[in-house]
Amino acid sequence: MQTETLARHTSSHHWAANTHALRLQTHWADCEDDVRDAQRLRYRVFAQEMGARLTPPHGTPPGLDVDRFDPFCDHLLVRAVDPVHGPGPLIGTYRVLTPEAARRAGGFYTDTEFDLAPLAPLRGRALELGRSCVDADWRSGSVIMALWTALGQYMVEHRLDTMIGCASIGMDDHGLTAARLWHRLCRTHLVERRWRVEPRVALPLDTDAQADDDSDTAPPAAPPLIKGYLRCGARLLGPPALDLAFNTADLPLMLRVDDVAPRYRQHFFGAPA
Repeated sequence: MQTETLARHTSSHHWAANTHALRLQTHWADCEDDVRDAQRLRYRVFAQEMGARLTPPHGTPPGLDVDRFDPFCDHLLVRAVDPVHGPGPLIGTYRVLTPEAARRAGGFYTDTEFDLAPLAPLRGRALELGRSCVDADWRSGSVIMALWTALGQYMVEHRLDTMIGCASIGMDDHGLTAARLWHRLCRTHLVERRWRVEPRVALPLDTDAQADDDSDTAPPAAPPLIKGYLRCGARLLGPPALDLAFNTADLPLMLRVDDVAPRYRQHFFGAPA
């Protein structure tokens, strides 16, 4: 299945530097080459840009981000399509793990970072989102909207009602921004107690971050991806985990279809607001 949305993008990239209106085309990987394209983009973003220390399976070709969950996942791709030159390079990707696929894989990736036992009643209809990334030249709201629209349609087709996953925050400041963001958002966006999960390796939430957050200084702005999730109706499942390999603090998030903001429900799921 492919979906397209209109977009206009200005980029230093030679292919994209044209005066034509571009279309963002999303489709699900249906061959090994598609999956390799996604893994190549992930490597550029996570390893080369963010400095992640990836540990792919033995024999993985260089320049790819690969882990044991990839063979069980469906991979969503978005490309910019020029009306004259046709499809361009891959500019964004997500991977998703269905409940059935998670059982075959031995669990969700999120299970490796959090104790998800409280979510047991939801897992049978829960989709895991992961490895989301967008090429640096294309980080715009239109790319994210194109990806989320395809994800919403996927959930409807598979009769799923819950999304779970992690949203990452860089650790360049040794976790201070992530800790401050948690202290702020847990007051307004934390799930009810019965759904709360605990990290397996917790980010230290020191008192300095709490005191700083309670001061008159401006609170940290949520990264665009987290802000988008929260605007749609996502909730925090608990405090952030420390991901040493990716050098990030990962916030566990859950979005249930019934909680999606009315203005997005029709667009993403085709359901009445």
